[in-house]
Amino acid sequence: MAFDGITIAAIRKELSDALTGGRVYKIAQPEPDELLLTIKNNSTQYRLTLSASASLPLCFLTGKNKTSPMTAPNFCMLLRKHIQNGRILSITQPGMERILNFQIEHLDEMGDLRTKQLIVELMGKHSNIIFCDENNMIIDSIKHISGLVSSVREVLPGKDYFIPHTQDKANPLEADRTLFMERVFSSAQPCFKALYTSFTGLSPAIAHEICYRAGGNADLSTAALDEDGRQALWEAFSRMMEDVREERFSPCIVYEAGGRNASQDGSSSGARPTAPAEYAALTLTSYPTALRKGYASISALLEDYYAEKNTVTRIRQRSSDLRRIVSTALERNVKKYDLQIRQMRDTEKRDKYRVYGELLNTYGYSAESGAKALTCPNYYTGEDITIPLDPTLTAGENAKKYFEKYNKLKRTFEALSALTLETKAEVEHLESISTCLDIAQKEDDLVQIREELIESGYLKRKGGSRAKKVKITSVPFHYISGDGYDIYVGKNNYQNEELTFRFASGNDWWFHAKGIPGSHVIVKSKGGELPDATFEDAARLAAYYSKGRGNEKVEVDYTEKKNVKKPAGGKPGFVVYYTNYSMMIDSDISGLKQAEV
Repeated sequence: MAFDGITIAAIRKELSDALTGGRVYKIAQPEPDELLLTIKNNSTQYRLTLSASASLPLCFLTGKNKTSPMTAPNFCMLLRKHIQNGRILSITQPGMERILNFQIEHLDEMGDLRTKQLIVELMGKHSNIIFCDENNMIIDSIKHISGLVSSVREVLPGKDYFIPHTQDKANPLEADRTLFMERVFSSAQPCFKALYTSFTGLSPAIAHEICYRAGGNADLSTAALDEDGRQALWEAFSRMMEDVREERFSPCIVYEAGGRNASQDGSSSGARPTAPAEYAALTLTSYPTALRKGYASISALLEDYYAEKNTVTRIRQRSSDLRRIVSTALERNVKKYDLQIRQMRDTEKRDKYRVYGELLNTYGYSAESGAKALTCPNYYTGEDITIPLDPTLTAGENAKKYFEKYNKLKRTFEALSALTLETKAEVEHLESISTCLDIAQKEDDLVQIREELIESGYLKRKGGSRAKKVKITSVPFHYISGDGYDIYVGKNNYQNEELTFRFASGNDWWFHAKGIPGSHVIVKSKGGELPDATFEDAARLAAYYSKGRGNEKVEVDYTEKKNVKKPAGGKPGFVVYYTNYSMMIDSDISGLKQAEV
């Protein structure tokens, strides 16, 4: 989700409370489009990140420092000359625009007090950081925008600064009921779209939330709302804008179902291999409480949200080569398996040819010379059967021909019976690796998957066969059931094998999604009987960490570990078992607590 006006309003309040009156102690430019300001105020030192990145514009307080280049860029040097040691007078947001204006007081070369403006525009690809004097003349900017790039506004030294109005949107903080009705219901369109296209600073997520609070369907056309529905939408909108005016912000991140148990105090008890779904400066009540993680600070939210997003993006990038290898091999083996199955179907007629040959040896004497068929009793079924004949051959020669066909198909069947099993096992193995790639959360998790692909011959080890194996640091997931039992989940096939055959004892319980790739789940039984709730917790984990994740119900097999065996020559993590129980379960693990590593 990109910054919207309400998020900027929450940031403005937080920055204003923390930084107003503070001194700009240090100015750094660690990236071409990013500033890091160190500000001292009320005996506290703050770091403020300002990023005008086209893909990820940001503004928040952070506790982290960044390495700066040896030679400071020109824009950084200019800011140091003018506003280093300057005092922040105010931080404002014009209307509900995605803009923050820092008014900074400083002494000029003559020792006179002067005021400058550092304007941060957080507008996606149009983001910029602009430095102006007290008369709104641009001194410089982190990005120069000429008339060749933009016909709306030039951002160059010496030009006047103004906010471009490219869209006819109203300020939601100033809207009354009459303006609201005119704007939102002027044309027929989905309610949520009518909201965010009519007013500045509203994102689609906030528009959906307003519709939810109004008790309506966000996708319902505005033309379909009756007077009560329109009034409910106005009241929900009005109450939310009142929260913004009164600065009653409640930042939260929401997660996809099944991944995290997050409470409003900011604590979280689960882990997920995917990024958070959404965030906002106000509580998104349209999501269940269990999927919301609340924050006291919008800066802390933004730092966590984008850190998680960056982690997931990095893992996907790092695993892309592995995914490509697995996908290519899987596609090739699936085609190979389909071809073998078709060839197997062709061998089904082999017994018919054997019967033809035997019957011709028995009744061939009755066949007329040059006949194209012979009808005779089938002593296997007791019914008459018609056998096609080659009229140029004798009955004995026809029988020999059928036996040759039978023997050829028999040999093909015997060869394919083994080959199809091998190919099917390879397909299942590759599907399990694909699932492991979906589960991977850290770069360490990819190491074992890469090692498995090397051992399976899909990858070559860097440095050749003499190269040392890489050190494995990835460990299985560790959860605590509601009843306090330890539950372990393998992240890949090697960990599955380790958990099942080396870590688990005979009376521990083993869980796995039935008939689909997934993790082995081990519950340490502590030598006693497990509560029913713990069985369900472990089954949910087996469902979640499998290819069936997201399905309404997943069938999960479970049995004591002593009933699980490793087949001879089986792939890593592949097992057989003949005594088991099964249950249908959802894949929602939001109520489970993950143990600290």
